[in-house]
Amino acid sequence: MSAAFRHPQRGGTDRLLHRRLAELGTLVVAHRGTAVGSIAENTRVAAMAALVSGADVVEIDVSTSADGEFYAFHDGTEQRLLGIGANLTTLTARQIDELRYVHVDRAGRPAGVERLLDLLAALRPTELGVEDEAAPLVNVDRSWGSWATLLPALDGLGMTEQLLLKSPAALPGPLDVLRRHEVKYPYLPICTDLAQIEDLVEDDDLDVVGVELLADGPDHQLADPDLFVELHARGLFVLVNAEVLTNGIPLFAGYDDEAALLHGPGAGWGPLFDLGADLIQTDWPWLLRAYRGTRAARGTARATAVDQEVRS
Repeated sequence: MSAAFRHPQRGGTDRLLHRRLAELGTLVVAHRGTAVGSIAENTRVAAMAALVSGADVVEIDVSTSADGEFYAFHDGTEQRLLGIGANLTTLTARQIDELRYVHVDRAGRPAGVERLLDLLAALRPTELGVEDEAAPLVNVDRSWGSWATLLPALDGLGMTEQLLLKSPAALPGPLDVLRRHEVKYPYLPICTDLAQIEDLVEDDDLDVVGVELLADGPDHQLADPDLFVELHARGLFVLVNAEVLTNGIPLFAGYDDEAALLHGPGAGWGPLFDLGADLIQTDWPWLLRAYRGTRAARGTARATAVDQEVRS
């Protein structure tokens, strides 16, 4: 179980996140929602599918049209998903609204690229018919290039506690925009070395609630168990990525979904739990959730056995 939930909250916006960590331990993050069968990634249906598949957090990508409209889409995947060679960011909103996900579009249920604000609004507790405390968390990715105009638009949704913003720690421009913005969203820098962490975690103008760590191997400095202990002691949570991207570059030390599927969950996901990861992003949320439950059950069984031994 994650240790981060025992730490004091760093800002008022991370209340919902801390509540989930306290309830569940390590949280399951669904990469681009859950896109299986007839469902396309980065859509409202994918977000709902992720939640019913066991995810605690839904990751959604952001792309901005040439005329400034926000879409839930990971640019660079246009050929695979939409059958076009153009990058989405070079197209107007009118052009994008006419596009379809070629592998799932069908008569009677067109599958178009969805506008980001509509998708996020559909995840508000009032829309889902749940209490505020049960609202899903959303990891908003690849949005930092548009923060100057996107952040005011997000303010209008009234979802501050639900949205986790992130950006590469090495990019100063987006950070300056975030610092100047009046509403302080929960933020985690994407870090590739220790210096980046130190530069940002004590920044009073940012609500840094945690860090996303990238490590190319188990010997990387950011895969050090002592670092996780230190970050937790400072009240910060840690997000790591288990999904495998098409470029094949390891996102966190080679502990990933493919290793879990091919060699067992203990091989792919076990080390991430052992290190103390607070959020694990995956393309297989239902399997990761099941593994989390198995680990919790084993831990309870061991604790019970020790207690019985002590009593005897």
